[in-house]
Amino acid sequence: MDEKSIIYVISDSIGETADQVTRAAAAQYEGAACDIRRIPYVSEKQTIKEIINEAKKHNSIIVYTMVIPELREYLEKEAQDQGLVYVDIMGPVIEAISHITNTKPTYKPGIIRQLDEEYFKKVEAIEFAVKYDDGKDPRGIKKADIVILGVSRTSKTPLSMYLANKNLKVANIPLLPEVEPPKEIFEIPSKRIFGLTSSPHKLNVIRQERLKALGLSFEANYANMDRILQELEYAESIMRKIGCPIIDVTNKAIEETASIILRIMKEDK
Repeated sequence: MDEKSIIYVISDSIGETADQVTRAAAAQYEGAACDIRRIPYVSEKQTIKEIINEAKKHNSIIVYTMVIPELREYLEKEAQDQGLVYVDIMGPVIEAISHITNTKPTYKPGIIRQLDEEYFKKVEAIEFAVKYDDGKDPRGIKKADIVILGVSRTSKTPLSMYLANKNLKVANIPLLPEVEPPKEIFEIPSKRIFGLTSSPHKLNVIRQERLKALGLSFEANYANMDRILQELEYAESIMRKIGCPIIDVTNKAIEETASIILRIMKEDK
């Protein structure tokens, strides 16, 4: 390539993939001056025609990632008619995958970027759930999409993490008779708050298992039935005061409880 060599990188999305491949290939030619011009978000045939007309004035190559078949075919025809070299980065791979999987692609531009954004939202939600787990910082209450209340061992933390994987920011708050609940739970809409309760017997069994795992005596107040009843009564009084939904998780899997919360949220919207 001489000083006037130009590579037009065309895409119906941001064009990052084609740009990176082109630069990696161009880097193999030491001393060769190469002007790489990226044109993203091309969605009309007229734009393609204008680029081809400009490219034919120079010593040019067309490199492209056009997912939409109609635009890809039009670009190829125009480039061929003008005698330009053109390289399809995406098309052959899409066709190969379609062949071996016997399925059809979505032909949706920019889908990998959307998947990346979805991934980072999930990571952010998980980090949020960890940061505001078990009432660590009441400031998370006003930032949360969902706030979960309940006594110890009502599955607040695993439920928070499950919902975080649905891209929801969740804060969970333990309720204890001796500890004043954070004022923030009374300052946000009750529809963002969900209370969890359970049968005293189930909690007794779970807490005894917890004590056993910690090597502690079953005689501890934590697993005492009277204490459990006191905690449940106090927690439910707070939930009723807020006016939030109360979900009995006694015989429910995490997925089932989450499904109930998601359904209620959808109905509220």
